[in-house]
Amino acid sequence: MLDFLKDVNDVINGWVWTKAGVWLLIAVGVVMTICTGLFQFRHLGHWWKNTIGSLFKKNVIGHSKEKGSISPFQALCTALAATVGTGNIAGVAAAICVGGAGAVFWMWIAAILGMMTNYSENVLGLFFRRRNEYGEWSGGAMYYLRDGMGAKKGMSKIAKVLAVLFCIFTMLAAFGIGSMAQVNNIVTNVSTAFDVSALSEIEVLGTNLYRIILGVVLMALTALITLGGLKRIASVAEKIVPFMVILFIIGSVVIVGINYDAILPAFNAIFTHAFKPMSFVGGMLGGVIVAMTNGFKRGVFSNEAGLGSSVMVHSNSSVKEPVKQGMWGIFEVFADTIVVCTLTALVILTSGVHDYNVAAPDIEGYSSLLTGQAFDSVFSWGGIGSKFVAIALFLFAFTTVLGWSHYGSKAWEYLFGAKSVFVFKIIHVCTIIFGAVLTNTLAWDISDTFNGLMMIPNLIGVVVLCPLVIKITKNYVDRKIKGKDVEPILSYDPVIQAKAAEAVKNGEE
Repeated sequence: MLDFLKDVNDVINGWVWTKAGVWLLIAVGVVMTICTGLFQFRHLGHWWKNTIGSLFKKNVIGHSKEKGSISPFQALCTALAATVGTGNIAGVAAAICVGGAGAVFWMWIAAILGMMTNYSENVLGLFFRRRNEYGEWSGGAMYYLRDGMGAKKGMSKIAKVLAVLFCIFTMLAAFGIGSMAQVNNIVTNVSTAFDVSALSEIEVLGTNLYRIILGVVLMALTALITLGGLKRIASVAEKIVPFMVILFIIGSVVIVGINYDAILPAFNAIFTHAFKPMSFVGGMLGGVIVAMTNGFKRGVFSNEAGLGSSVMVHSNSSVKEPVKQGMWGIFEVFADTIVVCTLTALVILTSGVHDYNVAAPDIEGYSSLLTGQAFDSVFSWGGIGSKFVAIALFLFAFTTVLGWSHYGSKAWEYLFGAKSVFVFKIIHVCTIIFGAVLTNTLAWDISDTFNGLMMIPNLIGVVVLCPLVIKITKNYVDRKIKGKDVEPILSYDPVIQAKAAEAVKNGEE
């Protein structure tokens, strides 16, 4: 039975992540980039000024007093909490092992195009959001599928079905990739880097006591934070995420700086291998496809642009302008892939721990150790480098659990109502112990498939509503960049539109 499940999952997973899904993501990224007039390039200065350049403004970093709302910075940190995870460390290493250094180039391309996919999702998320029974904002792909795509002639039924499917896939992904897989990674890395033989040698229920203790501790921490609601999750995320990203960046820059003589050869390998891969990834055309596929897959898996996941937290922002939150979506992809993933790649390529002209014998086992070995090559005393990476993985993976708890709860809310969300949170917390003790990779492979399946209904909604994204974007550019006196387009709901327009008029954007 398990072999049958594995075979079926392999077929679906291969279709979702390799044969169709990834290429669909890239195609949508191209379409949205063109339809928005190359927004990420033409208005680079504007979106940069209104995201990272606005961090010292009180309305960006200050906590929102509005019920059910969080600040734009908190929304960004919570979204990054879910996206900046093990994919940024082990995933990048795996991409290099399988596709060569050229995979990094295609990871960049996926990010550049994914910026506008993420932008479009967030614009639609804010435009179609509404208040739930508790007065909190609720938004996401399920709402712009039902109320946006569903408003199109003859699309009502299929839109409702796609919305339900999206929510089901999101909840299952939250239990798998968003909980058990992350916890399994945390426990494995922590127990390896900080071995306590007195506990790891005691067998309990087919595993060891050390893993169980770590699982219980993680359950308690997760319950303490997630059961407190989004504001508590966002409060924790805005403290941990900047700290962990900055610390990882500093450590990576030190390693790359020490190996400065290998920087130019590393970039040379990235660009040349992207179009002329080494022999281990196949012939000329086959090698390019392998490099592209792995770069695209790891890039998308890292920043999640196109999955419709981060929309559910961006929709809780206190921002009134859909385009403004869309620009935070652009920055989210930039920070996740262009900054963090690139630094991880340069650490591996410049440190010499991996010969990127040679195929790795055991991708899964080998690639997960590469980044730790790269840090150990500089910070070698007492294995402090690999311990640092283990701590980074802990923080990255743990905050991913927190972010996905919110995503899953919003999907549950859509299907069963806000009053029963507490049930989902309890189930989500309970799955953590399974992640700590289980070793069967089938569970992770299946959850990876559900993670990818989220993109299908979401991207259908984005493409169908492309004209609306163009309309909202043009309206914003006309008002904010060209200075035209036109009425803002802020919400599908007349009541929310009126209140938001009044707030924008008063400078409360």
